[in-house]
Amino acid sequence: MTDTPPEIAEVVRQRLMARSGEERFLMGVRMFDAAREMALASLPAGLSPDELKRQLFLRLYGQPLPPENDAK
Repeated sequence: MTDTPPEIAEVVRQRLMARSGEERFLMGVRMFDAAREMALASLPAGLSPDELKRQLFLRLYGQPLPPENDAK
């Protein structure tokens, strides 16, 4: 669902696509970094590094960290 008129969405898309692939990639990296920082700030203080990793993965991806990727 969106409340953005189609004409405006198209203008935004055109401006985004006018950027180089490198610029678009870096925008995505910065957005992910910002989302990660917000997610980290929302987690309780004092978690162990392993628990922080598990909780961050859960917050970002909405599912538990797969066991094969779990820190030992």
